[in-house]
Amino acid sequence: MQIFIAPAELAADDPEAQARNAAFLQALQEVGWTAGRNLQIEYRWGGEIADRNREYAAELIALAPDVIVSGGGSPGLAALRRATRTVPIVFAGIVDPVGQGFVENLARPGGNTTGFTIFEYGLSGKWLELLKEIVPGLTRVAVIRDATTAIGSGQLGAIQAVAPTLGVELRPVDMQDPGEIERAIAPFARASKNGGLIVTAGTFGVAHRAAITALAARYQLPAVYPFHLFVTAGGLISYGPDLVDPYRRAAGYVDRILKGEKPADLPVQAPTKYELAINLKTAKALSLEVPASLLARADEVIE
Repeated sequence: MQIFIAPAELAADDPEAQARNAAFLQALQEVGWTAGRNLQIEYRWGGEIADRNREYAAELIALAPDVIVSGGGSPGLAALRRATRTVPIVFAGIVDPVGQGFVENLARPGGNTTGFTIFEYGLSGKWLELLKEIVPGLTRVAVIRDATTAIGSGQLGAIQAVAPTLGVELRPVDMQDPGEIERAIAPFARASKNGGLIVTAGTFGVAHRAAITALAARYQLPAVYPFHLFVTAGGLISYGPDLVDPYRRAAGYVDRILKGEKPADLPVQAPTKYELAINLKTAKALSLEVPASLLARADEVIE
């Protein structure tokens, strides 16, 4: 049996990539599949670039896999879907797979694709609420969104829905490359005495999280992020799903597909765990005092 993991937005030596892969391999082993014994696994890493996604997808399909696990977010999955409508694909972390046209519906995906979502758009409004809670005087927020996928607009819309009630003006900033983001954020930070930053979910943001958190620190912008790995990289606060868990659960779907079940009959599943993480060292550097009520709700506090 052959499984292929690709394209993925992270480099092979990225600690987050290693954690996801380790969870996936362990879960596979628990149901009787071991790489090198009864399973062959091929990897493709660092696929946040669209051209590379297409290249990797073509390479993998040419190898005639039994199933593909897609960990490259929407761009990677889109490339795989263009390359094949017959090889089973299990995605591990997609926002709005129905709206993006990857599956027909969540209960009965249809076609050759199924997997695990990471959150609904409505969660995005929570980021602004958290930022306002930690910075009560907040009045202007730059929203960094992935310009390469449709999910950036969906997340921005959810944030816009709650902004008026919180008295916050939003400034959308499209993610293209770290340099372009800085050219947009620098004048925003200089003009915004009570400004902040929201980084929405997207493959670009995850791959460039170190540069983005460093940018927020340089311009003294309180920032909220979609995943805890940003906080580990020095970000202030994050709220979102556990990104390792979908890979653990994906192993179960791979097992069922290798035993004869069809992706069309396996429902797309939502996250089962969300995490609130806070970096107190970053808060101190920003001269912010995190409310005790927020600390009490945190799943992880970095000191």
